[in-house]
Amino acid sequence: MIPRYSTPEMTAVFDDASRFGRWLEVELLATEGQAALGVVSAADAAACRKRAPRVDAAFVQRVLDREAVTDHDVAAFVDVVQGDIGAPEGAWIHYGLTSTDVVDTALAWMMRDAVDLMIDASDAFVRQLKQLALAHRNTVMIGRTHGVHAEPTTFGAKVALWCLQADRDRARLRQARAAIAVCKLSGAVGTYSNIDPRVEQHVGAALGLHPVPATQVLARDRHAEFLWACAAVGATVELIAVELRHLQRTEVREVQEGFRAGQKGSSAMPHKRNPISAETLSGLARIVRSNLQAGLQNVALWHERDISHSSVERVIIPDSAQLAYYMLRRCTRLLEGLQVFPEQMRRNLWASHGLVFSQPVLLALVQAGMTRDDAYRVVQENAMRAWDEHTDFRSLLEHDARVTVPAAALDAAFDLQRSLQNLGPTFAALDAID
Repeated sequence: MIPRYSTPEMTAVFDDASRFGRWLEVELLATEGQAALGVVSAADAAACRKRAPRVDAAFVQRVLDREAVTDHDVAAFVDVVQGDIGAPEGAWIHYGLTSTDVVDTALAWMMRDAVDLMIDASDAFVRQLKQLALAHRNTVMIGRTHGVHAEPTTFGAKVALWCLQADRDRARLRQARAAIAVCKLSGAVGTYSNIDPRVEQHVGAALGLHPVPATQVLARDRHAEFLWACAAVGATVELIAVELRHLQRTEVREVQEGFRAGQKGSSAMPHKRNPISAETLSGLARIVRSNLQAGLQNVALWHERDISHSSVERVIIPDSAQLAYYMLRRCTRLLEGLQVFPEQMRRNLWASHGLVFSQPVLLALVQAGMTRDDAYRVVQENAMRAWDEHTDFRSLLEHDARVTVPAAALDAAFDLQRSLQNLGPTFAALDAID
């Protein structure tokens, strides 16, 4: 991932030093597991641990240089590690293992740590959404369907639904963590033919990973579930971002992204304050969503293993984790600095001449004895006339001889609070979120 959308903490999970450092720890733990079974002497295992190389930039480069010869990254890694430990003890490194034992276990370990970062960011995101929803529980605005005025709602109700969805994303991240916090050290084709299952158990216990049955590779539905959790986060952030972009349009201007001192919205037009964060988030969501497609294609591998998934995962897993984490944090900051304009929301609500109360008027006419179709036609005709003539909808109804309901019935139909009186269940669900 390019530095622009990377974070130091997520980079530290997936960079080469982290990857090789985790490979080394898996190898050393496996050697110590062998020692516990008496396959390797305790002294040799201790020597391997003591003389194990320090994984730093120089070590990474030595492995890359060796890979230029071996054309195999794990083989190159093992060569360098064994050389640093020295003979005869170094020969026990990678004993009974196949490359994927090390790679898949280390990758699952990295993914688990990445999910933990995303869960922490998701916690902050959900808290911010809940806070914003409660602050604007009674901030009245127009609800729109198909981009057209529909009926009144509140900004808090809108944000509450975002929060409920973000909470479901958090649950998906937790589920993905459980799916990916696994390990396998069962050798070629996964039959434990050259390694005791107790070695796998030893390594898993040390790393907090659960041993699972596998072929030579861990089943890739686990990785696809991780990518789905990332994509779901991206989709929710995009949902919020798209809505905020619409609400920031000049003709609407019900909200506005924060604007720092010294910030410039355009290189050419000094007046511009663009929804740059929301637009950036909308774009990044497309990448995370696309990566999920590749992850699903990785599930089907030949026989007990092939490496068609490997090249793909080197890109999509770190990138999806980086972007999901970045998007959660950036959207949280966006919401923290969001400006909300309640008065403009009210002005926009009434800009359609009261048409947003057409349904309660319809129901009042039906309750007074009209057939639904007749009532619909009466309300629709007056509504269209109000639009076309820029005339108050209620006044037209009051002058229509077909509308025989008493003024009190129209008062009730046009009562804004009546439209919002039953939002309790939405906020009860919000209150239940921790």
